[in-house]
Amino acid sequence: MVFLTQKIFTTYSLTNETNLIFTNKEIVIILLSIVLFRYFLYANEKHNKSVLNKLKKSNQDIIESKERYDIVAKATSDTIWDWKIDDDAFIWNKGIQGVFGYKKEDVGKNSNWWFERIHPEDSLKMSVRLYSFLDYKTDKWQDEYRFQCADGSYKYVIDKGFLVKDDKGKIIRMIGAIQDVTKQKEEEQRLRLLETVITKSNDAVMICGIKLNENSLPSIVFVNSAFEDMTGYKTSEAIGMPLDIIFGAKSDSKQIDLLKQKIKEYQICDIETVCYKKDNTLFWINFTMIPVTNKDGEHSHWISVQRDVTELKEKEKEREQLIRELTKNNNDLKQFSYITSHNLRAPLSNLTGLLNLIDDIPIENPDLKELIDGFSTSTHLLNETINDLVKVIIIKDNPAIEKERILIKDIFENVFNQLNFLINLHKPILKIELSEEYISNINKSYLESIFLNLMTNSIKYRSATNQLKITITSKVINEELVISFKDNGIGIDMGRNKDKIFGLYQRFHNHPDSKGLGLYLVKSQVESMGGNISVESKLGKGTTFTLNFKNI
Repeated sequence: MVFLTQKIFTTYSLTNETNLIFTNKEIVIILLSIVLFRYFLYANEKHNKSVLNKLKKSNQDIIESKERYDIVAKATSDTIWDWKIDDDAFIWNKGIQGVFGYKKEDVGKNSNWWFERIHPEDSLKMSVRLYSFLDYKTDKWQDEYRFQCADGSYKYVIDKGFLVKDDKGKIIRMIGAIQDVTKQKEEEQRLRLLETVITKSNDAVMICGIKLNENSLPSIVFVNSAFEDMTGYKTSEAIGMPLDIIFGAKSDSKQIDLLKQKIKEYQICDIETVCYKKDNTLFWINFTMIPVTNKDGEHSHWISVQRDVTELKEKEKEREQLIRELTKNNNDLKQFSYITSHNLRAPLSNLTGLLNLIDDIPIENPDLKELIDGFSTSTHLLNETINDLVKVIIIKDNPAIEKERILIKDIFENVFNQLNFLINLHKPILKIELSEEYISNINKSYLESIFLNLMTNSIKYRSATNQLKITITSKVINEELVISFKDNGIGIDMGRNKDKIFGLYQRFHNHPDSKGLGLYLVKSQVESMGGNISVESKLGKGTTFTLNFKNI
């Protein structure tokens, strides 16, 4: 085309003629030009096809690579990030939404959004390590920190990063993967706590294999320091040895057989037996074996916890011996009480009869009369003491007393009638608030005796300066009958007499009629009905007795 154009231009410009005549040489040149031009077109088309195929293959590789990347990201649950450092542009994959709960529109596009969500306690050290890594330009970076979720909570993560450099070695990008390790971290902390409990426990802890040998128990694979202290065996001596090393001739064979049977059945076992230390010293242990399973539910180990109960066993023996001695002494005292109360009554009755006969005989000798009067007084006091002792024995020796359903108000009316003379004489202010409900499991005679004693005490130990006030209440609270006796009498010094108030023949005032038996009888009668009694008192302020009975 160039040659033809040149030919036309030359012909027109020189001759001004329109006839174009080509020589053979020119025709050859034109044909060669056409051939060369076609060849170049063909070569260029072939090259373009090759480039296009490469581009298609490269594009397919990119698509497949992205698919693999997405699949791997889902499989590992990692959160992938891409940081273009110069532009401070951040790209996150979908893990930031699935793992941490952020919406797509809430995810930031720069590094500030990332750093702002690192826990304040971890942020500074993590930043220092990251930028130190960037300064040294090493290829790989890894750190552990807490990353904030969309709901404000934090998850433990491990973050791994890799640098991307250009041809000149300049860092242009950093690509990383954040892995959620919260569960592993919590499990690690739990295991650390368990390890602390085991290693620091005062109880011996032992881990054994699962295999039960034919003639021995499973082999030991771990012991804590408490086991060393308890048995005298060092860890190196115990590991690999059968559990039998702590048992011996005096160990309870039935307990050992039970242990073996439970191990064969993979069941929890708890035994108590004598064991042997390394130096053959005997000691008692409470021995527990617990089977442990692996993640597949298969039995893999036994955990044994042993507690030295030697001191407890010795105390049990001492307590049993003390109980035997107390039981014997109690029986002896009871027998003595029977002898005193029954065998002395006949001689006392004879003495009382003789004294009654002497009363009818006139005695002129004053010395003899004084002697007989003194003897008579002593005899009557001894008789009263024996009668009091009989009352106590009747209460103490009759635990299965008859109980019935009664109305407290009726009991009090009987007591009021019996004390009518004293009440009219001293004219106390009475405030009575008694429950109208029927009360079960009460012995009528005992309750009447209790009321009589407490009412009599209130009148007997009244204040000389204030008018006597007595408040008696009863009510049922949570299936329990509560009776209260309150007065404003002279009171009791609780600091000196708190532990003596209900004792036998304990006296707190120099009253001529006080024998120190009434409150003892009250407490005995209350307890025989399954109740309890308490007292509050202040000198010069009065006394309150509170009785509690189960109303079931």
